[in-house]
Amino acid sequence: MIPSNKISGRITAYLAKNRDWPFIIYTSFFAFIVYSCMYAFRKPFTVAIFENEYFLGLDLKIWFIISQILGYTLSKFIGIKLVSEMKTGRRALSIVMLTLLAETALFFFGWFSSPYRIIFLFFNGLPLGMIWGLVFSYLEGRKYTEMLGAGLSVSFIFASGFVKSTGKWLMVEYGVSEYWMPFTTGLIFILPLIAAVYLLNLVPSPSKEDIQMRTERKPMTSKERKAFFRNFSTAIVLLVLSYALLNIFREIRDNYAAEIWSALGFANNPGIFTTVEIPIGIITLVIMGLVTFIKDNTKALFSIIALVIIGFALIGGSTYLYEVNVFSGPTWMISAGLGLYMAYIPFNALLFERMIAAFRYTSNIGFVMYLADSFGYLTSILSFVMKNFFSPDISWLNFFVKSSYYIAFIGIALMLLTARWFFLKQQKEVEREVVNHMQPSSMQC
Repeated sequence: MIPSNKISGRITAYLAKNRDWPFIIYTSFFAFIVYSCMYAFRKPFTVAIFENEYFLGLDLKIWFIISQILGYTLSKFIGIKLVSEMKTGRRALSIVMLTLLAETALFFFGWFSSPYRIIFLFFNGLPLGMIWGLVFSYLEGRKYTEMLGAGLSVSFIFASGFVKSTGKWLMVEYGVSEYWMPFTTGLIFILPLIAAVYLLNLVPSPSKEDIQMRTERKPMTSKERKAFFRNFSTAIVLLVLSYALLNIFREIRDNYAAEIWSALGFANNPGIFTTVEIPIGIITLVIMGLVTFIKDNTKALFSIIALVIIGFALIGGSTYLYEVNVFSGPTWMISAGLGLYMAYIPFNALLFERMIAAFRYTSNIGFVMYLADSFGYLTSILSFVMKNFFSPDISWLNFFVKSSYYIAFIGIALMLLTARWFFLKQQKEVEREVVNHMQPSSMQC
């Protein structure tokens, strides 16, 4: 029998020699599995209704959602530093330990009574917010990052529906209570998570060709992070605002999917959560994967921005078609979901990757991605609070519909401004290169 370290060594060596389709399939598959398993520790509780339960006059489910998002948001702020500085040798263990901490919090969520459960969902969200950046660090800075990132990003389209279906199935088929269902769902996914993390950790470092095409990626110090922000401050602010809008829409769609589907007439259909997400995931994967074939980083950056704008337009347009009875409820949810993820996924996999590569800036995605994530989730908390206190009588379905129009209109405007800023900056970079190229010849004269 071959010792496991020899097997792992052979896998790494094979991937290092075969950096095209074997590498793409292996890496994207295990990144997909790792992040899909993480969702089993974060999202299942949202499929429960917690009907007629209140605390301080506020729906208990809103308390749960806000508490978890607060923990998740704080994790994103912490991740600005920790993820951007994380050494490669510590990634795998960090992913496993953070997930186990989240599962421990779910145990206490089931064990204690309300309102104490609110506290434990905060501690459930706190470790989970850093996992995306740790997983994506295996993928960034490579020739095929778009394909790898698209495969990973599909995980939170597919997994969100799959783990909700699993949680609903546990309650409907086995009578697991709403409070123990999240912990029980997590138990099912612990071993697959550990196995997938181990196999993902065998992926070799970026090759010389990867570095040449996409710029070297390395941990960033505080000074380097500040310099990066100064250099791209206007674009970062516009992108963070755009991402915040998408995050609000996504959190409403994810956390209140049960209420929205119930209003659409699908109250007791556990499979609807997965069924709707499958076509969205497949279409999004194909679209994002095609960006890989755009070799020029600047052209790819503007193509990605165009995809985001189309995504915003699809959110608003599909909602209008639903309201005028052209689209049925499921068709609308699929179309709006496709628009959401066409716009949302680039922020998690493609846009910042190509931004760094286009301007040849030695850095890593972790910093700017977590900067966007932290403010994005903070904004989503404010939207839930505002809905409860200023529009408490509006159903989640109607709130979702009205939000679609505002998000689509403002999002398109922000992305057009972003495209203009990148265009002007690129022009300045070209002019600077021309001047620098001409200086030596003028000196010789």
